[in-house]
Amino acid sequence: MEMLAMSHVAKRFGEKQVLRDVTFRVPEHTVFGFAGKNGAGKTTAMKLILGLLASDSGEILVNGMPVRYGNTETNRLVGYLPDVPEFYSYMTPREYLRFCGEIAGMASKDIRIRSEELLSLVGLANENYRIRGFSRGMKQRLGIAQALFGRPKLLICDEPASALDPAGRKELLDILADAKEQTTVLFSTHILSDAEHICDEVAFLHEGKIVLQGPVAKVRSMRKAAPMRLELERPEDVQILLSAFPRLTVVRRCMLMLEECERLPDLLRFLADRRISILRMERGEASLEDLFMEVVGK
Repeated sequence: MEMLAMSHVAKRFGEKQVLRDVTFRVPEHTVFGFAGKNGAGKTTAMKLILGLLASDSGEILVNGMPVRYGNTETNRLVGYLPDVPEFYSYMTPREYLRFCGEIAGMASKDIRIRSEELLSLVGLANENYRIRGFSRGMKQRLGIAQALFGRPKLLICDEPASALDPAGRKELLDILADAKEQTTVLFSTHILSDAEHICDEVAFLHEGKIVLQGPVAKVRSMRKAAPMRLELERPEDVQILLSAFPRLTVVRRCMLMLEECERLPDLLRFLADRRISILRMERGEASLEDLFMEVVGK
C-alpha cells in the first residue's frame, strides 16, 4: 500500500519555479529518501505534504486521503521533525512528552507508557535533566520521539542529520531505520551517503524535478561501472603507463584511475609484459553520490 503519493505537483514563488511536475510514491513501512542539493525544493515539497502551502497543480494523497491546504485531516496521520526542532528548554524530556500528550487529549496512563517506549527507542530513557542542557543530537532524538508520539502513519523528517557530527548522524539514522517498524519514514537530505545507509527507496530532486527514483539497490545498479584505481610502486612507471593509456587519470603521485574498465585486460597485459610492480588495484563501489552527480551533470 502507498502511504504517500505526489502526482504532477508544481509550485511557483513569483518568478521562481520551485517544483516542476513532481511525481513519486512512498510504500508503507519503508524509509524513503528525498535527496537533492540545498535549494532543490525538498522543504517546499514537505510543506505541501503538510498542507502548509498550496500547490499550483497536481495532487497529494496521504494514506489515500487528499491533502488540503490550511485545513487538512491528513495531518492527524503525520508526524513532523523540522531540521531545527524547538522545545521548552526548562522541561525535562518526560515533562515535554507529557505536555504533548495532554495537548492531544491522551489519558495519563497512555502518556506515561508511550513516553517510556519512545524515550527508550531514541536512547533518552536515562536523561532526566532539563532540555536546555541537551546537545544538538539529543534534541534531534527528542524531536523524533515527539513526532512519533501520536503513532503517525507517516513520519516526515526535514534534513534531520545535516548539522550532526558523524557519531550523532549514525545514531539518528539508526533510530529512523528502526522507526519503520511503527510507521513510514520520508526524510530529506543533501547527504546522499545518509540515504544510502538506511533507505529502501530514494528519489533524486534536481532543480525542482525528480530526475531519478526507485529502490536503492536498483538505482545504484544504474550507474556505469565504477572506475578502477591502480597504485604503482615506482613513480617513474606512471609516465610509462600514461604514454600507452592516455585516458588514465593521475589521482596522486603513484595512484592512477581507469574509467574505461573494458581496457583493463590490455592494461594488465601491459603491466605484466614490462614487469611494472603494483602495490594495489581496486574498484570502488558504486555510490548514490556518484550516480547523482552523473545524472545532474547531463
